[in-house]
Amino acid sequence: MMAMDTARYPLLAQIDSPADLRRLAEAELPALAAELRAYLIESVARCGGHFGAGLGVVELTVALHYLYDTPRDQLVWDVGHQTYPHKILTGRRDRITSIKRKHGLAPFPRREESGFDSFGVGHASTSISAALGMLLAHAGAAPVPAMVAVIGDGALGGGMAFEALNHAGDIGADLLVVLNDNGMSISENSGALSRLLARAVQPSAATEDGDGGAGRGGSAASFFESLGFACDGPVDGHDLPALLAALRRQQARHGPRLLHVVTTKGKGYAPAEQAQITYHAVGPFDPLAGVVSVPGKPSWTSVFGDWLCDMAAAEPRLRAITPAMREGSGLVRFSQLYPDRYFDVGIAEQHAVTLAAGMACAGVKPVVAIYSTFLQRGFDQLIHDVALQNLPVLFAIDRAGVVGPDGPTHAGSFDLSYLRSVPNMLVMAPSDEAECRLLLSTGFGHDGPAAVRYPRGSGPGMAAGVGLDAVPVGKARWLRRGRGTALLVFGAPLAAAAPVAEELDASLVDMRFVKPLDEALLHELAATHEAFVTIEDNVVAGGAGAGVAEWLAAQGIQMPLLHLGLPDRFLDHASREELLAEAGLDSAGIRRSIGNREAASNQPSGPAAP
Repeated sequence: MMAMDTARYPLLAQIDSPADLRRLAEAELPALAAELRAYLIESVARCGGHFGAGLGVVELTVALHYLYDTPRDQLVWDVGHQTYPHKILTGRRDRITSIKRKHGLAPFPRREESGFDSFGVGHASTSISAALGMLLAHAGAAPVPAMVAVIGDGALGGGMAFEALNHAGDIGADLLVVLNDNGMSISENSGALSRLLARAVQPSAATEDGDGGAGRGGSAASFFESLGFACDGPVDGHDLPALLAALRRQQARHGPRLLHVVTTKGKGYAPAEQAQITYHAVGPFDPLAGVVSVPGKPSWTSVFGDWLCDMAAAEPRLRAITPAMREGSGLVRFSQLYPDRYFDVGIAEQHAVTLAAGMACAGVKPVVAIYSTFLQRGFDQLIHDVALQNLPVLFAIDRAGVVGPDGPTHAGSFDLSYLRSVPNMLVMAPSDEAECRLLLSTGFGHDGPAAVRYPRGSGPGMAAGVGLDAVPVGKARWLRRGRGTALLVFGAPLAAAAPVAEELDASLVDMRFVKPLDEALLHELAATHEAFVTIEDNVVAGGAGAGVAEWLAAQGIQMPLLHLGLPDRFLDHASREELLAEAGLDSAGIRRSIGNREAASNQPSGPAAP
């Protein structure tokens, strides 16, 4: 917990809930907003976390909680990067420095954490659908609570948001959508809608309206009005009097409404305003010095980024696609070297996958760089548009397995399970940096859909090299020949499993391929070993180990089999190391699980039934 200096924050120290906020005089709100912004800077500098987006919505958060009777009135936030000020004002002020830490505050809104978090969220473009659903569920209630969806302009480009706007406008829902327009998601926004909104905030596009607010933004307002929404704005999101006046106008109206609020990501902290991408999310830092980059081991992401640029130089047909994750997926250098071969489609994962399918149909070689958790949103397109047509699309899947502080909404716990169920898929899990590069080349050269999945952070430190060599499809590596037990490892857990194999004198195999399995090696291992242990950083249910069990059953081979992987529950936020230990996927956990199984198998059986 963070002890608050009440002398520095005299107003904020009084706010234990929005009810306290609403007791302040309106004239005091700008001072409160200044304290809230300073407290946010101090807090995130101490603990790290999402930063720039929260700084940009300080005034908006104050105004919403001041005018609306939360939590009876419902605020539904999109994504969640922007909700640190909301958490501070809703009873979590003194715990804000625990955010993202084990047993601390969640990084995003979570219903079980607070009654003020009306909808749990981590992915983008969900707020309008959720708010509309809540509104429709309240139909017939007296009185019906006000419903406000707060969505960023980057999230507004997602398909779900358009679907929800279409529905809400069609039925005349009494819903307010607040568009927080800062021109950014993590990177700069892309797409025609972003350009339309940018034109709306230019001085030539705005005129005074009859209510005393800023002009309606010309063609941007026309677009939303064509969907049935009454529009207001753009309004300066850092001008509290103007913001309060605009929100009061919305409270007096009914039906579908959209308030266009213009904000600056990182507002009030000059380094964050000037380097908005860098300050989207940060580790602990000195507020006076700002974020200082510390060199470290190459990350899995950077291994992919380097490979992509090298392969592009050798193969002019290569194209790279990302759903708004240029920095996170390692595409910055590629986007600079090959701007005509780089496509940021915005927060639109379904479109990204089918776009790649269309490209593949026309003879190019698309690579979709995407987080595991976000590929879940494009699963239907992966099946129907890519795999069913057996198209050569390579999926470079980052943040596979546990991701740590971002919590369960961002965990990549399921990709091996859902990918191996799809016909025609080639599914690979590299164990180190060198293997990652080899398997990316293997997938790129494959004449069909392929996926390479790798975790967040840095690998074990194996030099990745500079070549573009591939390996035979479905060929595993027998790394250590031992006795009795064979450890079959899929991907990154190999580093934790290796010392256990040494200690137990067990065989150690880097399986490499989840689909297809190396059946010849499995036959050899089954003939020479007494038991298999499968190890993966994916849920056990339907994962790589399940594939081994299915193969053994199909061959009529009976042998003891232990599956180690992620449990059948959502893991909370904590460091990646803490979560792997909790799941039993560190060296100690692997050894303990094998020992427990051996002890259980050595127990004498009970008396025979009469």
